[in-house]
Amino acid sequence: MGLKVYKFGGASIKDADGFKNVKQIVQAAKHNKLLIVVSAMGKTTNALQEVVRDHFNPEKDSFSSLSTIKKDHLDTLNSLIPNSDKWQTELLDTFVEIDWMLEDEPHEDFDFEYDQIVSVGEQVSSKMLNALLQVSGMQSTWLDARDVILTDNTYREAKVQWEETEKRIKEKTSQLFEKADIIVTQGFIGASSENFTTTLGREGSDFSASIFSYCLDAEGMYIWKDVPGVLTGDPRLFDNVTKLNNLSYREAVEMTYYGAKVIHPKTIKPIQNKSIPLHVKSFLNPEGEGTVINNTETTAYPPIVVFEHNQTLLRIRTRDFSFVAEEHLKEIFELIADHRIKIKMMKNTAVSFLISIDNDETRIINLLEKLQKSFNVTQEKDLEVLTIRHYNQEIIDSMTKERIILFEEKLPNTIQMVVKPIPTMKIKD
Repeated sequence: MGLKVYKFGGASIKDADGFKNVKQIVQAAKHNKLLIVVSAMGKTTNALQEVVRDHFNPEKDSFSSLSTIKKDHLDTLNSLIPNSDKWQTELLDTFVEIDWMLEDEPHEDFDFEYDQIVSVGEQVSSKMLNALLQVSGMQSTWLDARDVILTDNTYREAKVQWEETEKRIKEKTSQLFEKADIIVTQGFIGASSENFTTTLGREGSDFSASIFSYCLDAEGMYIWKDVPGVLTGDPRLFDNVTKLNNLSYREAVEMTYYGAKVIHPKTIKPIQNKSIPLHVKSFLNPEGEGTVINNTETTAYPPIVVFEHNQTLLRIRTRDFSFVAEEHLKEIFELIADHRIKIKMMKNTAVSFLISIDNDETRIINLLEKLQKSFNVTQEKDLEVLTIRHYNQEIIDSMTKERIILFEEKLPNTIQMVVKPIPTMKIKD
């Protein structure tokens, strides 16, 4: 049998019971070679983000925030492995990297400091899982993803240097698999050529698993979620969702591009290039069939609904009321790229250019400051982007019944709308 790659997200290891459940899934795999990619435990990434923000705010106590995170991890470790002095020391030695940064003045580059601090979440969770597997009698070893995934230095959205990364992954894992059957490593993180930690973007652990799968020609990649597979809608919003047993790579790419959260958008392409099947399975019901994503093509998909919440609409107009022409668009797009803004929808009219973007407060403020030197810009918050794949009029009417449509784009298989929810709206009974 060939190598399999398993990826476990934060929800699967949010507490001691979660770690134990993951251990049982790994034990049941009975595979000769297994590489496990782990996210940070529970909501640790969000908590570490607050540590970073507190460090940049002189009125906040970042050490206090960090001490809570440390305690949560040590308490979980002690529940898993009583009398675990060796492993406690290793965890504290990992957290000390943050202590050193908090003792200094904040770095001039927020994104740089973000990556050095937030990345510790994956390091400690992977060490905890590796410890649990070892004391449970499994031949497991730990790999620092920063030793093998080489990126550029675009902090918080680093780009993978594929050729060198593939070489490093093959060499390092080959050595480790000579002594162990299981390698535990981290999602979300890599390192620059200067040896500084970088991150691959929020929810980037799926992408990490895809990188390892591609570089190692994996037999299959498995993402373990708290849902039974890929669904036709978000079960937190809708009751009548159904599981898709099979998806083509193309359909999965479309879904993730439009914001479906079940898989990170960059995940599919690397494994598609080598026809590696992706299995999306439930860690709550490991025996369930889940969803398989592969080369199978079909047109018989039901309507698939994706919501992107917390959107901001910018209306950009010229100051002299002239048409928004090519030279204006060039300036706008250059500023958007410089501020690393991702456009969810856009529309050009005679006298304005509309873009819907994530409501990232800091980046929007900086972008507006630049745009307003040349343009009149108005901003509308608390919007949604609604995308329906394989739509029909019935589903469009149902999804927009309690929403105001600000603008839309309709293609043969996809309709996408920027909508404003009516405050009294209630989706789920």
